Amino acid sequence: MPMNPQNQSPELPHKLTLDSRHTLSVSGVMEVESFDETMVALRTTRGPMTVRGKGLHLQQLSIGGGEVLVDGTVDAIIYEDDAPAGGFFARLFG
Repeated sequence: MPMNPQNQSPELPHKLTLDSRHTLSVSGVMEVESFDETMVALRTTRGPMTVRGKGLHLQQLSIGGGEVLVDGTVDAIIYEDDAPAGGFFARLFG
């Protein structure tokens, strides 16, 4: 199992399963940062992740096991960088 360099603990495996754009299963979740009916923000072992859609509901939440189950209509799954690298010009011309 890979080690997480930040705290030297074993890293949870990260896996997504989307069934018919209606049921999303995510493993490797470390924290649910926020959620409402149009957006779920998660911190995963692979970085911040945002799920956008309509009628989103957290059906299952097992942070100890690192698993989240979301149902509703999923329109987008977006991974974000942990922190922008460099200054304004580095991001503009990088």
